[in-house]
Amino acid sequence: MYENLENIADFSDRELKEIMEMPGEEIAFKLATAADRVRRENYGDEVYVRGLIEFTNFCKNNCYYCGIRCGNSHAERYRLTKEQILECCEEGYGLGFRTFVLQGGEDSYFTDEIICDIVSEIHEKYEDCAITLSIGEKTKESYQAYFEAGAQRYLLRHETATEDHYKKLHPSQMSLANRKRCLYDLKEIGYQVGAGFMVESPYQTTEHLVADLRFLQKLEPDMIGIGPFITHGQTSFAKYKSGSLDKTLRMISILRLLFPYALIPATTALGTIHPQGRELGLKAGANVVMPNLSPVSVRKKYDLYENKICTGEEAAQCRGCLEQRVKGAGYRIVTARGDVRRAPHGKANR
Repeated sequence: MYENLENIADFSDRELKEIMEMPGEEIAFKLATAADRVRRENYGDEVYVRGLIEFTNFCKNNCYYCGIRCGNSHAERYRLTKEQILECCEEGYGLGFRTFVLQGGEDSYFTDEIICDIVSEIHEKYEDCAITLSIGEKTKESYQAYFEAGAQRYLLRHETATEDHYKKLHPSQMSLANRKRCLYDLKEIGYQVGAGFMVESPYQTTEHLVADLRFLQKLEPDMIGIGPFITHGQTSFAKYKSGSLDKTLRMISILRLLFPYALIPATTALGTIHPQGRELGLKAGANVVMPNLSPVSVRKKYDLYENKICTGEEAAQCRGCLEQRVKGAGYRIVTARGDVRRAPHGKANR
């Protein structure tokens, strides 16, 4: 099995499960080595930067794992104004960012009209930049409006592809069927679509992770964002253990082998659970990093999980720090938009 890791798409569910659960460092090393070889075949040593703007931590949802859920009365809420968001873009553009990611909770204050106004102004001012939205579940009509305003990419983690597991992580008014509907609507409109899941979230089994991989093979997303589950003291899962570095890195490697052309970030969450987490993520097959462009005054308030890193650094510090980390890991940051390299027909995943 070790010798055929680059043919992992041919593995059965049982074989995938064995690889995920196999003890020891040998299999993790072999997975990472194979994944790095595949990413270099498709992207060389390039690592793309996305300027992250966390513009609101209000959210109507009450997901049991999330620190900004509406039921957390201890959260200190904020919203950035349009002017503040544009200031973040201006600073980011000067630092070389050519993709802006506007991320926030599902905040009813930001109507479609407001979102479209913000997106269209960013698009007009920075025509050479890509605009990514990550603002949750919307109607297809809303997604269409954002697309026409200038948004080209949309990130929406499915979190888990298994119905019973989804229900254990979310309140009854939310549904996995609607989450999947959103992802397929986005693809149909023409977005570059990002999905993903948490690793070792409460009640998760290896079978759930296999189901996540099978769902992604059907969806064929352009971007796949995963990260370890990290506990938050003001959630229903405060006493649950956070996900492990090893399992998350294994899953990144498996994803790279299954999706050679995907854009896969080395997330802040990885850097939160281990000082070298993002570098290890890159070595495991990731090829995107997302420095924070949000004003320092609000960064600690966007606390999806606890002990988040980089909350006190200015944007230029984040950019410079990550560049050195990426270089130290054996890769190089590129300032291009980093558009998804579409696979030849029928080869989006292996």
